[in-house]
Amino acid sequence: MSGHSKWSTIKRAKGAKDAKRGAVFTKLSNLISVAARDKGGDTETNFSLRLAVDKAKAANMPKDNIERAIKKGTGELEGDQIEELYYEGIGPLNSQFIVKCLTDNKNRSAANVRHIFSKYGGSLSSVNWNFEQKSVISFELKQLKDLHLSEDELELALIDAGAEDIKKEEDLCLVFGLISDLQNLKQVLEKNKLPILSAEIEYLAKEETEISEEDREKIGNFIEALEEDEDVSDFYTNLKL
Repeated sequence: MSGHSKWSTIKRAKGAKDAKRGAVFTKLSNLISVAARDKGGDTETNFSLRLAVDKAKAANMPKDNIERAIKKGTGELEGDQIEELYYEGIGPLNSQFIVKCLTDNKNRSAANVRHIFSKYGGSLSSVNWNFEQKSVISFELKQLKDLHLSEDELELALIDAGAEDIKKEEDLCLVFGLISDLQNLKQVLEKNKLPILSAEIEYLAKEETEISEEDREKIGNFIEALEEDEDVSDFYTNLKL
């Protein structure tokens, strides 16, 4: 799905062993701290925090690290304030990217992101005009069978709750809707006891671009560089990946 960053799903977190462990834990700590800062440190009442903690557990992040990140977010522990920043740019092959950073040092974050774009022949530039924000919820398709749920009935319930599109990618199902319908869509899945992998507001490209097989390596190297930066929390692109 172009425009949909795989970091926002648990699949990316499960691949933590293949990435730089320290950078992954930093990303997850920042994600947890921001979620706890925004809506409190109780995973029972803070859905975003619960998802962030689940991602951390899936990446085998130590319990102490998780608890410390929560306390940092709620102010129980002192620490640098985590800021949420967005950078727009043109990547390799004239691709468009919006990069989300969670960082305690915006000067470092800006310099690193600018360097990555430059290294791969791109530059920071306005591309926001080609993106729109949407609710995006994901869950594993196998859960439907495990819970004996009717796929058709679930899709009808999601459409009634505001789903504009429902797409299947390998073992994932992605549900798209307006920003204002995020809570309604979540409630449909929760009512059916379907474990939610991610439920977030994301940037989706209005116009998407195909890439050839030979160009995938160039794009892949650029994306890998973004993912290895500990400040980069998410990214969205107009490419059909």
